Amino acid sequence: MTEGVQKRLAIAAALALLVLFVAANVHLIAVALRSQSACTTVEHVPPAKRIC
Repeated sequence: MTEGVQKRLAIAAALALLVLFVAANVHLIAVALRSQSACTTVEHVPPAKRIC
């Protein structure tokens, strides 16, 4: 394997890892924004949200 091929493979692997990292973080943010805790009432504890 030549030096040029190794360099291109290393760059491609780094870009693939970067894309995977960004995609995982976008997924976590999307899940966090979509999830909503249920409004539960507990004595002497204010609700989790003001709309409860």
